[in-house]
Amino acid sequence: MVSKNQIKLISGLLQKKQRFANGLFFAEGVKVIQELLQSNFELEHLYTTQNDFETVLVSKKTLINAQELKKISALSTPNSCLAVFKIPADKKIIESGLILALDDIRDPGNLGTILRLCDWFGIKQLLCSKESVDIYNPKVVQATMGSIARVNVNYIDLKAFLAQTSLPVFGTFMDGSNIYKTDLPQEGIIIMGNEGNGISDEIEKTIQNRLTIPRFGDLQKTESLNVATATAIILSEFKRNS
Repeated sequence: MVSKNQIKLISGLLQKKQRFANGLFFAEGVKVIQELLQSNFELEHLYTTQNDFETVLVSKKTLINAQELKKISALSTPNSCLAVFKIPADKKIIESGLILALDDIRDPGNLGTILRLCDWFGIKQLLCSKESVDIYNPKVVQATMGSIARVNVNYIDLKAFLAQTSLPVFGTFMDGSNIYKTDLPQEGIIIMGNEGNGISDEIEKTIQNRLTIPRFGDLQKTESLNVATATAIILSEFKRNS
């Protein structure tokens, strides 16, 4: 059974302020929860409608019914389980190899997909501007499909970081060099910009290398690519050249 206090706590975790006040976030679905349980994330409590997750201590698991799950779920069609985890302390930034940096990404689905792309392409470090959507937003956690456990994410003053780094910095623009005809290094920072406005003016000033994904359509009328789609193409090309 889920108590009123537990319902209030979990519902509050929909808000960033409450997540960080309590140091907690939640995940839903068997796959995502299993991935997090097998990682360094520390389980606070698991709520499940099935007699599963046998490795979880009885003291940290509550068997509930579908109606109770609906009260705490953020999904319109709840899965069979929800788990609350502790937000870990920030890890040191890994300033080597390829680093992906996000300048004011606002859509949770985009951030979740980009995290999965980092995991797929072996990008160990993701940097987010402080204005970007919170990685522990339930929609982001859901979209990562567990990749949140395998990528180091830091929220930083992106402009200050780029001003002091010795790594080459790359950004995506409509007027950049054709990415398919550019020699790409194995180390560097790749900046992806906001969904509607692209890379901000202050971050643009720190970028030495401007890249573009050329349009091949006959009419050349498509204004831009979705940021997650563009990230997939760019990471693929950097890795193909490594």
